[in-house]
Amino acid sequence: MKNARRGISLMVMAVAAIATNVIAAEKMDLGKREYESKCVLCHGHDGKGGQYIDFLKTTPPDLSLLTKKNGGVFPFARTYEVIDGRQPVKSHGTKDMPIWGKDYQVRAAEYYIDVAYDPEIFIRARVMALIDYLNRLQAK
Repeated sequence: MKNARRGISLMVMAVAAIATNVIAAEKMDLGKREYESKCVLCHGHDGKGGQYIDFLKTTPPDLSLLTKKNGGVFPFARTYEVIDGRQPVKSHGTKDMPIWGKDYQVRAAEYYIDVAYDPEIFIRARVMALIDYLNRLQAK
């Protein structure tokens, strides 16, 4: 009986530890968090279109097809330029998408108000995390 209880206790602790690790890993996915806070309303959870699609002047691209539309290679540089948005990219045409680079720059200044920092590192980290998540959204 004692061994059964001990076994059940160990099993419960193991399940709790696994659940804690899964939750921690989910919280640490900066790219997913950035996507859900910045992109999901227009692009949707799967990258194929979100709730705001009917209210936009132009239909946002299907983000799950970026690799497919680029000959099987994820278009890293172009995606970075579109997300950052601070440098004009001739092929973009009008600026329908928000300029997240400027938003990240403001957030960095607010976050590091009392500390010396390089805002470009903050911006790059956020954009790179978002790009990593977009790469994981690609259709197989």
